[in-house]
Order: sequence, then structure tokens, then C-alpha cells
Amino acid sequence: MTFSAKPLRPAGHALVEALIAQGIDTAFGVPGESFLATLDGFYEHRDRIRFIACRHEGGASYMAEAQGKLTGRPGICLVTRGPGASNAAIGLHTAFQDSTPMIVFIGQVASEQRDREAFQEVDYRQMFGPGTLGFAKWVGEVQDADRLPEYVARAFHTAMQGRPGPVVLALPEDMLRAPTAAPALPRIDPALSAPAPEALLELCRLLATAKRPVVIAGGSGWTAAACEALERFAERWQLPVGCAFRFQDVFDNRHDHYAGDVGIGISPKLATRIGEADLVIAVGARLGEMTTGGYELLKPPRPRQKLVHIHAGAEELGRVYAADLLVHSSMACAAPALAALDPPPELPWREWTRATHADYEANLVATPVAPLDMAEVVKTIARLVPPDSVLTNGAGNFSGWLHRYYRYPGLRHAGRTQLAPTSGAMGYGFPAAVAAALLQPQRTVVNLAGDGDFLMTSQDMATAIAYGVKRLVSIVVDNASYGTIRMHQEREYPGRVSGSDLGNPDFAALARAYGWWASERVDVTAAFEPALRAALDCGGPALIHLRLDADVITSRTTLAAIRASALQKGR
Repeated sequence: MTFSAKPLRPAGHALVEALIAQGIDTAFGVPGESFLATLDGFYEHRDRIRFIACRHEGGASYMAEAQGKLTGRPGICLVTRGPGASNAAIGLHTAFQDSTPMIVFIGQVASEQRDREAFQEVDYRQMFGPGTLGFAKWVGEVQDADRLPEYVARAFHTAMQGRPGPVVLALPEDMLRAPTAAPALPRIDPALSAPAPEALLELCRLLATAKRPVVIAGGSGWTAAACEALERFAERWQLPVGCAFRFQDVFDNRHDHYAGDVGIGISPKLATRIGEADLVIAVGARLGEMTTGGYELLKPPRPRQKLVHIHAGAEELGRVYAADLLVHSSMACAAPALAALDPPPELPWREWTRATHADYEANLVATPVAPLDMAEVVKTIARLVPPDSVLTNGAGNFSGWLHRYYRYPGLRHAGRTQLAPTSGAMGYGFPAAVAAALLQPQRTVVNLAGDGDFLMTSQDMATAIAYGVKRLVSIVVDNASYGTIRMHQEREYPGRVSGSDLGNPDFAALARAYGWWASERVDVTAAFEPALRAALDCGGPALIHLRLDADVITSRTTLAAIRASALQKGR
């Protein structure tokens, strides 16, 4: 297929055409004078693509990150130079740690003004420079309008290839105004890598000598077909499967081989079983600090357990763990290859798998808490919302209830249903929910947020109203504190509270001011179900304000218990 030159148009229009050619129909950002020609391109092609104007670049970058998680293709964010780029950094960092494909386009000062510290000038190669620990996989700057489609194509390749992640492209404003006839390049899909036959044979050998194996699945790059193949692998080989931190929708939580989430607040019994395992098969998971319990469940560089690490990014393999078997493969190829492996007639770990799942089921039984029981709140959400609902959260102690008690149906059954930051970024959940509601309006979206978490990005309530969001419910858990920080504070410096108390607004009044439906404040468990039913039926975005005592930290722990324990240890 050949691609002939297009009529002359501004490069800003060519950029929008390049996005359309890649299948992008929505971009997020905050408008800036540095990319006016691109904004005009969105107007020119408004019947094929929309630009969602957000209220802060941090929220816009979170929305683009959520777009990447939901679609598997790069989320798109456009911001202006200097302050705009600085504000968007939080979404870039989240995408990097979460292995999410994303492209941030940054307006840049005009070429003739470079290197003079012009108004809002920043060298983005220095600011976001690529590396194994950083903000972006690649940072480029387009100097020639005729090469803009080439740079966009490379950005899509880089964002999706291997371990997915964010890319930054700086766009000088004079370049965006320059005329070009360069055509958009064709749609890009990542090249897939398959596991070597020798590696699969070695995996079978390791399984043949195992007595207590565990699979930990996670990371990005999963498709419905790959998740279905992972289930078949678990079923054929009778393996227990846990999900890496905040990747709980990779495997159906209702499946009788599901072991639970392997992350912050891991079930003690599951942590013990991973410690006792003689073989851990990590499929797609990066095995970062949160999934490995601060690198204690699996101790680097050489874990006590035999370790098989399967990952799409060659640079990830062997970076932290000297595994017994390293397998470089995309999930779309790895999972079907695993499912095709023939197990032996006898599998000595069947009872181990059954008991591991029984531990997970037992962990769903909560001790009642009065007056407001967060376990019952989450179970009520699961009972009332459709099974394909998208659940979002940011960072905070409140998220522990969601991760423990919500049973994600799995990507193969319902699409992506969990949007949460493995980077631990506060403020992520609400804009992610707005993005999900805009991108997939047929689905119900529920955001569970802490009070500090919500107020970091709550201004995008206005964005939800402006673009007609309907099926979105945000549930704000208000304990008048930065709960996680307070928990650590009480453990390390009991009774010496500093900086973690919050003075909060009337959240319901705030929501109504933006045009949202809002419930009366919910203080007791019995009041939550009618509030949620009303929110789901209101016909527009809705907010429910839960008031929780600051002493309630998780379903296992209270601040009083933490404080008493710390004092007993003499801290």
C-alpha cells in the first residue's frame, strides 16, 4: 500500500490526522497557546475525534493513563509547556510504574527562541529523560513538520512495544504552524514475542518436581483471549493463581483456583503460602516492591523458591531476580503456549490449590464493624452494580477494603474492570473514573476515594458535567485525615499527630455546586444501600459521602491498636 502526499495543511492538523489513523477518538488535556494549531486540528476533525478539556493537567494525564489501561493502546494527553508539562508529570510517572502505554504531547517554545530560557521553556529530554527508573521510555522533539507523522508512529511503537509505557513528544509552536503535505502513517500494532520451545520444556520440568507451586499474574498487555488461556492453564495444571498488586482483573476472582491479591494488605495466609511455595511462576508481573511485600515474599537476587519469570520486556528479565527460568514473551503468546502444555496424569498439589482458594474465601468473611462497615459497603457495591462495571481508586488506606472484598470478574468476562495506580498516586481514581465514563459510556463506573485522595483532583467534576457523563458514582470515604500517613505516624511516633489531620468541605454541597446528584451523609451501614440505589438511578453523575471514624484504618486494624503496639515496643 502506498501513501500519497496530502494537501498542504498546518502540522498541528497533521498531528490530529495521525492520531485518527492510529484509532484514537479521544484525547485529554488542558489547552495552551503553545499548541493552538493542534487545537484547530481537533476542530477541523471534530466529527472523528474529540479533545476533552480538563481542569488540571494532572487530572488530564491521569485520564490518559486510564485510557491506556482500558484500551491497551496509548492514552493521549496534550499539555502546554513549562507549568503544563510539570503538572502532567504525575500521570507520566504512574504510566511508567504501571507499564501503561501513553503519549504526552507538550507544546514547546518556538524554535528561534530555544536555549534562551524563553517564557516557560524547559528541555524535556532533560526533564523526562528515559531510563530504567524515570518518567518515559522515550522523549523526542519534532523540529521538522514533514517528519511529524514519523515521530508519532515511533511514539506509538515505543509506547506499546515490550514493556508498555509512556512517551513524551515536544512540539515547537512554529513547527505546528508550518505547512506540510506529509501523510499519516498506517495503524501500528506491537510486534509480539513468543516463548522459546526450550523454555516451555524447562517449565514443564520445573513443574514436574514441584509440590507447592503458585502463579502470580499481572502487568499489562493482557487480552481477553490471553486471560482465557491463563485460566485454561490453571485448570489443566490445577494451579492456584494470585494477582499482582492492582492487577486483580487479570484472573476471575470467582474462579475456584483464585488465590487472592498479592499486594498491600495481602492475606497473611496467602503470604505464608507464597513463602512456603517451592515454585513461583510470575506471568506478566514485574515483581515490584508492592507485589513482593517489600522484596520479602521473594528475596532478591536469588529467591528461596524456584522462580519462573515470564515478561514482555526483555530489559525486565533478570533486572532484580536471578530466576531459574527467564521467558521473554508477550502475554498474547505466553498464555496460549502455557495453556497448550500437557500436564502429567498425577498432580501432587491438588489439595494445596484447593486449600489456597479456601483461604481466599475465608478472607472474605469480615468481622462486623459499627457504625459504618466498609466491608459491607464494598459487598453492597458488588451486589448492586452490573458485573462489567469499572471500579477505580487512588491511593489511601480506604482502598484496602476494595481490594479485599470486591471480586473482579476478570478481563476475559467483562473487559478491564480495575483502574488503580500501582505507583501509589493519590488523586488517580476520580479522573480515571471520569475517563472511563467518557470512553465507555455504556458501562457503570464506580470510584472509591478517600477524602484527601478525592480533593486532589475533584475539580474534574466540572469536566464530567461539561461532557455529559451519566453512569458515574463517586463514593468519598471521609475520615478527616490522610489515613495511611496517620497509620504510619502512629506506628513510628504514637500519639504525636502532625500534618495528617484534614479540614474537609461538605462533600455533598460541593458536588451539588458542580451539578452532581449527592446523597445525604452516610454514617451507618444500613444507610448505604438506599444511597447507592438512588445514585445509580439518578440519571447523572452522583456522589455519596461516607463519614468514617478516623480510628478505623482497615478491617484488621485500628489506630488505637497500632498506637498501643508501638508504645509497647517503646517507640
